[in-house]
Amino acid sequence: MSGRPKGYAPWNPAPETLIVLAQVREVLEEYARYGAMTARQVFYRLVGQHGFPKSEKAYKRLCEHLVRARRAGLIPFHAIRDDGTTTLGGGGWSSPESFWRSVRSAAENFELSHQDGQPETVELWCEAQMMAGMLARMVSEWHVPVYSTGGFSSVTVTHEIAQRVARADAPTAFLHVGDHDPSGQSIFVSMAQDAGAFVAELVGALSDPADGRVEGFFHPERVALTRSQVEEYDLDTAPPKSTDSRSKRWAGETTQAEAMPPDLLQEVVRDAVYRHVDQFALDLTLTRERRQREGILEALDGAASTPEG
Repeated sequence: MSGRPKGYAPWNPAPETLIVLAQVREVLEEYARYGAMTARQVFYRLVGQHGFPKSEKAYKRLCEHLVRARRAGLIPFHAIRDDGTTTLGGGGWSSPESFWRSVRSAAENFELSHQDGQPETVELWCEAQMMAGMLARMVSEWHVPVYSTGGFSSVTVTHEIAQRVARADAPTAFLHVGDHDPSGQSIFVSMAQDAGAFVAELVGALSDPADGRVEGFFHPERVALTRSQVEEYDLDTAPPKSTDSRSKRWAGETTQAEAMPPDLLQEVVRDAVYRHVDQFALDLTLTRERRQREGILEALDGAASTPEG
């Protein structure tokens, strides 16, 4: 049997660890409005704000501290994002009353797609799967879907992208957030080229072999991280990994996307999305949405007040 703690477990950290945990709570409180942070994001904020050692050994030690701190109730579980569960199945209602409450809630929160009527359909992709939730919150007002494959994509993924592009009523802006390193750059370029080649076949057009762009249909764009962003925001860097064969063709240092503070990341991502938004068209959609929501609620109230039989 493992000697590791199970369930909720008391913990008496060493004084130096208590200092680190106080710094972690400070970071979590500062960025709470952006949602749960990944352990890697917390690590980079500690490095930048508190001089925490920038090494994989220090990062692994921090991860252990975060696990123990959450088991001991020193840090809320919901504050750290470490997705790893796939949920399938389930569902059903506990009673007719719970069903009708959900209907009422759905009516009160009715929304049209905020991408309807826009000059471009926007998709946001990210390399790091655990960043998807935070990114989704950042772009939720425009109903931009956020996708992640957690690394290199399969041919199924790029073919599905192409099918959505071919079905769309407007060109698709394919926005991507990934690490500034050999693999991160390759993930974006490879996805864009492969999806673009599929799109070209499906719509009968030509794709740019360099970046996958299919003019008028598929417009790939690297949102973050870029070399200029690393320099502009003075983000933490590290040498390229010697184990990555792509490093031989890489010039300069590398930076992980999670090194960008959430507030800066939100600014960059929201600016990138907003460049593809027609505000006048969005205002028309919001006006139509309010009228239709009111109509749905009136119909629901009318049905509820109609006598049975």
